[in-house]
Amino acid sequence: QVQLVESGGGLVQAGGSLRLSCAASGRTLSSYAMGWFRTAPGKEREFVAAISWSGRRTYYADSVKGRFAISRDNAKNTVYLQMNSLRPEDTAVYYCAAEPKAEWGSNRYAPGGYDYWGQGTQVTVSS
Repeated sequence: QVQLVESGGGLVQAGGSLRLSCAASGRTLSSYAMGWFRTAPGKEREFVAAISWSGRRTYYADSVKGRFAISRDNAKNTVYLQMNSLRPEDTAVYYCAAEPKAEWGSNRYAPGGYDYWGQGTQVTVSS
């Protein structure tokens, strides 16, 4: 079983950047596809980005495409989310999630498609 810990959240002005990290322990990260999700106040958890176990395939929500970039370093057991041109509507708690690579597929855009979750990190974008 893999344990996930997010970091890197904080308060930033609109137009600014943040890089979130998700550190994994317990199992090697290369066994998992990874995703980032977010939950804004009063809203349901939504998909942000996902990356295959090798890093060759990436997927993004339309709302973040061109502004956010997901990447991974399997040697460091860490996944990243680089967030640029941040907007107030990006304010949310951001969660990383993992799914065994053999089971990851068409459900990659849904929270139910991931078995393991971190505790979340708060991102607040001021206008």
